[in-house]
Amino acid sequence: MSDYLKTGFLTKEDIIDNFPTVDKISKHAVAISECVQEIPCNPCVSSCPTGAISMNDIKDPPKINYDLCIGCGKCVMVCPGLALFLVRKTDTLYEVSIPYEMIPIPKVGDEVYLLNRLGEKVGTGKVTKVLKAEKETQSSVITVSFYEEKLIYEVRNIEVIHE
Repeated sequence: MSDYLKTGFLTKEDIIDNFPTVDKISKHAVAISECVQEIPCNPCVSSCPTGAISMNDIKDPPKINYDLCIGCGKCVMVCPGLALFLVRKTDTLYEVSIPYEMIPIPKVGDEVYLLNRLGEKVGTGKVTKVLKAEKETQSSVITVSFYEEKLIYEVRNIEVIHE
């Protein structure tokens, strides 16, 4: 694992071993976790309606059973560490759903820059779904689509393109 405590971010190599197969994300969206902190936290476990997210101990990072995950996004919305995402492959596009706490909230159809964990632009995409937060303690969930498979491992934020 990279030295994320010094750099402040994970790398693709840190998560790739626990990433669902493209076949799995072709059926429906599934949650992925980039939570590595060993702190007492479990809203993702409590919010999961299918029991797909588990922890052996309250301080363990969550584990996701991709066979049980239905891709509802509730875990993404409640994670205080913004460390859960949804990934999906459609017939022609790839999608990543990210927690989003900025205002204004992007709108469906907005063109966006796709940002990696460092905030660097790695491509462009389009907002395809917006799930607004129900409570102040939750994040909105923004789904963006794009054509490059490799970006599902990288896209973790967005910036609306203003013309």
